[in-house]
Amino acid sequence: MAMQRRVKTIEQAIAETDDPGHQLKHDLRTIDLISFGIGVIIGTGIFVLTGQQAAVNAGPAVTLSFLFAGITCAFAALCYAELASSVPVAGSAYTYSYATLGEVIAWIIGWDLLLELMLGAAVVARGWSAYLQTLLDLPSWMAGAEARPDWAAVAVVVALTCLLLRGAKDAGRFTGALVAVKVTVILIVIGVGMRYIDTANYRPFIPPAEKLPPDTADVLRQPIVQAFLGLEPTVYGVYGILAAASVVFFSYIGFDIVATTAEETKNPQKDMPRGILGSLLICTILYMAVAATITGMVPYQDLNDADPLAQAFESLGVTWAAKLVALGAVVGITTVILVLMLGQSRVLFAMARDRLVPERLARVNTHGAPSTITMLIGLGVVLLAAFVPLSELSELVSIGTLFAFTVVCIAVPVLRRTRPDLPRPFRTPWVPVVPILGVATCVWLMLNLPVETWLRFVVWMIIGLVIYGTYGRRHSRLAPGVPPSEAPGARRTPAG
Repeated sequence: MAMQRRVKTIEQAIAETDDPGHQLKHDLRTIDLISFGIGVIIGTGIFVLTGQQAAVNAGPAVTLSFLFAGITCAFAALCYAELASSVPVAGSAYTYSYATLGEVIAWIIGWDLLLELMLGAAVVARGWSAYLQTLLDLPSWMAGAEARPDWAAVAVVVALTCLLLRGAKDAGRFTGALVAVKVTVILIVIGVGMRYIDTANYRPFIPPAEKLPPDTADVLRQPIVQAFLGLEPTVYGVYGILAAASVVFFSYIGFDIVATTAEETKNPQKDMPRGILGSLLICTILYMAVAATITGMVPYQDLNDADPLAQAFESLGVTWAAKLVALGAVVGITTVILVLMLGQSRVLFAMARDRLVPERLARVNTHGAPSTITMLIGLGVVLLAAFVPLSELSELVSIGTLFAFTVVCIAVPVLRRTRPDLPRPFRTPWVPVVPILGVATCVWLMLNLPVETWLRFVVWMIIGLVIYGTYGRRHSRLAPGVPPSEAPGARRTPAG
């Protein structure tokens, strides 16, 4: 006999936000959400990928690569905006899939997000310690260069965990302050760099296509891409722009975390779409501006460096600007770690409230923060950042994010069909075209990830399904014999 598919109603999901002891404070506004979005999207990518991808793939046309990547992200962002405004509940893609595709898919997405966000925070924390070492000339042992653990990474994770225990509003204020510093640094870099632009460096804007050398790693070298295009792998030209777009796409990852705070937003029907789409738009403009500036400062062939933006200023004798770039990277990475950990705590909170993991984890403190969950996540990130070599595992962050994007894009037309009566303060335009494009672009990028990444992802999913089968399915709020949740309340509705 087939198992009955468990799907949570939207009304039930919203009613559960008022469960005694499991209530998050509703005190975030649009500006907080935009700060979270910019805080997690803009990290080292703006200082590194802009130059590297100009050198190895697109030339000065890397500016178009960032534009195409931003448009690709917009497909998923529009879907997130509709669901976040209609279902203002913590958990983001986990919650949306629970209300559309059922509990098993919801668990898979939740388990996937735990991997994505915790591993992402650990990877970024290691990068933070490396940049801090460069900025302050710290001894190499503090950044784990000579021996583990990476004490600088441990210190920043512990400090940010303590901040998160004070609630989302304090985390938002801190993020807002650092985002202001980060954006100011970027604007100064753009302003100073524009003085050194030589328009001759923009010619040719799209360099002619050339065959890749045998030892060059590139997205176009992936067999499925070559088969689809029917072409030899090339660098530059139109396909070089597309290859760079595939790489810099991952610089945009993170806007979805804004949706995890929907339950803590004062007016999610308006604030969530503004926060998600606003942060994506601002970041796209900043990425394109930096790309245009750096490719105008020096020939694009000279930008294939571990720190191309800083090196560009160094080569022009503007050493103070190079140090400013390092400061911007440290500040930028700090906000990325914070928002990744915040997002993960809200996903695990939603899973605990649904009893797919022990419900006692969902208890909140006087600041409205899920304290036990926050401390567990902090401990997990500390252990990963301090002791685990993360270079080969970082691609799991990408595949996990793209998988979540795919499910969210599918959820929009499904919910349109199953709940046409649901109030939708924000509606994704051109459904089902936009969701289909979102699914297609995400699947395309996933297929271009290494086979090893897929194998690790499958193993993680198998472990998760075993845990669900032995614990989550039996203890779930929707399991037979489990007392039903509180009836749908009137205090918060999909329309606000």
